[in-house]
Amino acid sequence: MSNADNNNWTRRDFIQGIGATAAGMALSSCAISGDRSAKGLTEEALAIEPVVRSQDLEKPNITVGYVPVNDCAPFAIAWKKGFFRKYGLNVKLNREASWATSRDGLIFGRLDASPVVSGAVTNARIGAEGARHAPLCAAMTIHRHGNAMTMNKDMWDFGLRPWYEYNGDLEAFGKQFRAYFASQPAERKVWAVVLSSSIYEYFVRYVSAAAGVDPLKEFRVIIVPPPQMVTNVRIGAMQAYMVAEPWNTRAITGNEGVGFTFAQGKEVVLGHPDRLLGVMQSFIDQYPKTYRSLVKAMIEACQYCSKPENRQEVAELITDRSFTGAKPKKKGAPIAKFTGPGILGNYNYGGFDGKDRTIQAADTTIFYDIPDNVPKEPGDHGTFLWRSRSLWLMTQAARWGQIKEFPKNANKLSAEAWKTSLYRQIAAEMGIPCPKDDYKVDPPEAFIDKKGFDPSDPVGYLKSFEIRANAPTRFYMS
Repeated sequence: MSNADNNNWTRRDFIQGIGATAAGMALSSCAISGDRSAKGLTEEALAIEPVVRSQDLEKPNITVGYVPVNDCAPFAIAWKKGFFRKYGLNVKLNREASWATSRDGLIFGRLDASPVVSGAVTNARIGAEGARHAPLCAAMTIHRHGNAMTMNKDMWDFGLRPWYEYNGDLEAFGKQFRAYFASQPAERKVWAVVLSSSIYEYFVRYVSAAAGVDPLKEFRVIIVPPPQMVTNVRIGAMQAYMVAEPWNTRAITGNEGVGFTFAQGKEVVLGHPDRLLGVMQSFIDQYPKTYRSLVKAMIEACQYCSKPENRQEVAELITDRSFTGAKPKKKGAPIAKFTGPGILGNYNYGGFDGKDRTIQAADTTIFYDIPDNVPKEPGDHGTFLWRSRSLWLMTQAARWGQIKEFPKNANKLSAEAWKTSLYRQIAAEMGIPCPKDDYKVDPPEAFIDKKGFDPSDPVGYLKSFEIRANAPTRFYMS
């Protein structure tokens, strides 16, 4: 397809809202511009009749960030389908280079709202290592699951396999995992995650400790932006990583061929929240009507993404250069080859023996509706925030020495950061029922090591782990 054809296609998709001349200039320069953010309004968005007038909002013009991974899907849908417009919002979507810039954009006022890794909100409140002190808040989850751990080919050749092939035998996996680390020089013991003090870092450390490998002594954890993960494995800068899709799917045989998926995050902690819709407390205080409109638009977008009949469309939409840019180069390949597995649920773990490891599952990414295999309470749905999970995240910050001890005022911090009560109010205005409680017990079967979490005794839970830190640890920046 020629450049002219590309520009014509883009112009049809991103029309109006910025004027014919300005649109032509902005979009024709897309090929050389570093700014890939989605611009303007689509025909579908313009066709939506607003239910909230822009003039009735305190701040109808807002800037919302997103990162080029699969979980930008609700933002893409809210923009393209007009959910932002429906609730009186004129949103500029801003593509962020990493999860650090997504978080820091909120803290320094460059962004009004943005997705953040679920550990980032409470860690900003408690000052965990790598987190800036700031009154970050979230009232909703963007999605649960949708992430995975990738290991390189050397780990495969050593004998390691996807977690599900161990049939839950943590001892057998641990034996192989410990033997691998014992055989490697220090420079080949490097794992990457997307952000320090995040749920991804905690999952990497959690799995390692469950296998009997002390992650504070046996390997380093470095920070790498999602789009750079595959390249860094290819050049040998690291042996494994954890990231959201499509950057695990891109690594497997048949795609980039540099690694295989060891485990999806849902196999570590079933039902875990991945991304939250982050804002500063000041945004909620100063613009309460605007914030309510934003949450409503995002809830509707998540509901749209959740419907099985929409998922192919969603997976294809986010391949656009403005979102993940994850289009296959091979002629004739499905457009959603990389983004589809994590959203459609036909997830391929890969491998280097020619075996098909594609597993179909409804809970690969949970945007709103929760499949039956995931434990849930009455009224539970994907965008509802369980404050008990914020306490679990704080136990992990304490476990790995990022804070000296579990906060004595953890429940207060949780209530300030994870605004479950506010979400209930907004959901009620939309006719959406919610669980009555803020906390729930996560059963043993939800965790890879079969150790359940009771939010009434987080300190006892923390002390039950043999492998844990007693002092802050150094974090290595890539």
